[in-house]
Amino acid sequence: MGYLLYSLTFLTLLSATILYFTRARWLPPFQDRLHNSHFPGSAYLYSRLAPGSFEDDMEAGLSSSTFDLTGNVEGGDSRSGLDDSAKREILRIMKKRRLKFDEARRVYMEQRFRENGIDADGRPRDPKFVSFS
Repeated sequence: MGYLLYSLTFLTLLSATILYFTRARWLPPFQDRLHNSHFPGSAYLYSRLAPGSFEDDMEAGLSSSTFDLTGNVEGGDSRSGLDDSAKREILRIMKKRRLKFDEARRVYMEQRFRENGIDADGRPRDPKFVSFS
């Protein structure tokens, strides 16, 4: 009986290890199927960001009157759009806190300032900081 338990444990660990190291090969088809499925609440849980352009950013709701991207679109800007990690974080804040784009952008910038030791008014929080004005 002991050999059976050890054998099953060994085979399970071996299978899990093989699946882990080959996940780049077999995981993408399952991810596409999962993201294309329409179960209730799926749009709230995850929204895929395309590594696109400023047009895609505008369609995702990442534009407002104070942060206008229409000039970039009309000017034919060939850059890839806004920063992907910032887009993901701002969209997460928008969904989680149910904020509009400008408010979510403000919250994101305040978080970034806090992480980098900068006060809300833009001055460093370093006690050794000396400013001559």
